[in-house]
Amino acid sequence: MADFFQNGVITTLQNLGDRTLEDLESELEGFSKRRGMLLMLPALYSEFETPAMHNIIEELKSVKYLYKIILGLDQATKEQFEEVKELMSVLPCKVDVLWNDGPKIQELYADLTAEGFPGLQTPGKGRNVWTMIGYALADKDAYAFALHDCDIVNYSREIPARLFYPIVHPALDFEFNKGFYSRVTNKLHGRATRLLYTPLVNSLAKVYGESKYLDYMGSFRYSLSGEFSFIRSLARGIGISPTWGLEVSTLSEVYKNTSNKRICQTEIMETYEHKHQDLGDQASGSGIYKMSKDIAKTLFRVLAQEGIVFSEASFKTLLATYFQESRFEISKYNALSKLNALEYTREKEIKAVEAFQNAIKEAASEFYEDPMGTHSLSSWITVRSVMPDFSEKFVNYVKKDNE
Repeated sequence: MADFFQNGVITTLQNLGDRTLEDLESELEGFSKRRGMLLMLPALYSEFETPAMHNIIEELKSVKYLYKIILGLDQATKEQFEEVKELMSVLPCKVDVLWNDGPKIQELYADLTAEGFPGLQTPGKGRNVWTMIGYALADKDAYAFALHDCDIVNYSREIPARLFYPIVHPALDFEFNKGFYSRVTNKLHGRATRLLYTPLVNSLAKVYGESKYLDYMGSFRYSLSGEFSFIRSLARGIGISPTWGLEVSTLSEVYKNTSNKRICQTEIMETYEHKHQDLGDQASGSGIYKMSKDIAKTLFRVLAQEGIVFSEASFKTLLATYFQESRFEISKYNALSKLNALEYTREKEIKAVEAFQNAIKEAASEFYEDPMGTHSLSSWITVRSVMPDFSEKFVNYVKKDNE
């Protein structure tokens, strides 16, 4: 059973263990009569070749409160797109599959690029999520949107239920909900969260001073989780990062666009298992190393927009502070692992921290040369102001693809 402790500047909704999933879903079915709930699934075709995606489909067969599902499909041929449509057709609600590599959506990306909207020629999860949000907003009956990854090995339909509940309950006033969970098997996972994000946020506060933004970013129990939900009025105004900094940039956009009182985090499952990425390094520029660099640059950029002045000297101080903070985190997790008889290799943890330290150093150098960096994909309210007929064209193209 979870604790009920509230810390930080947002509301934490733990799973205290006694309520059945069926009871929760029954209440959501009642809410669905007035508040349409739309589930967004960003997926690669390759994920349909894994047991995880087929288990997700099996679980979603039993969900009755969903108004619609949008599946954003990347890296798929025409034949693979048709195969995915067939696989998704077994679900009880309407399902629209966005074939992002297809000629129609590629034409839409080209139209947007011609109008000066950046970043749409670079595929990835960020562009996929952004595209799904834009399509979802074209449906006036969709009130609440939830999103989760498609590589969750131990997926349960409890995930969408707990993501939607706080933002659709008529007696609650939340606009955004971030999912959290434990990442533990026979050992601790979540290296980027444990050993990069948390000590880096703590280090930024020490070096540059406490700030409301850092207090907010430090309040999330699993800031890098890919599971979150939000209502349509919030969705209209947020930009989406096309980089690996997607989760951090989304939290930052939410911070700018609503009040902390309307933000919560919910324990959506007891433990979470998905495919594990390689650590990567500076030479390869891939894996968790690349993610870490993008996360650091996103934090630097938002803090600069908040008025923080960075310098080469302060970045050196930041690296030294991160060194100390990350070693303190290692000592914490070493103790936690010993108490619970978990596998724990201190040398591997130190190797990860050294990789993250290099990533922060590289991120600082790139930020110093180009503080603006990679532009976020524009908010959909901006797209609509420039191209008022775009949504109608988007809906017609998706409809033709899904016929």
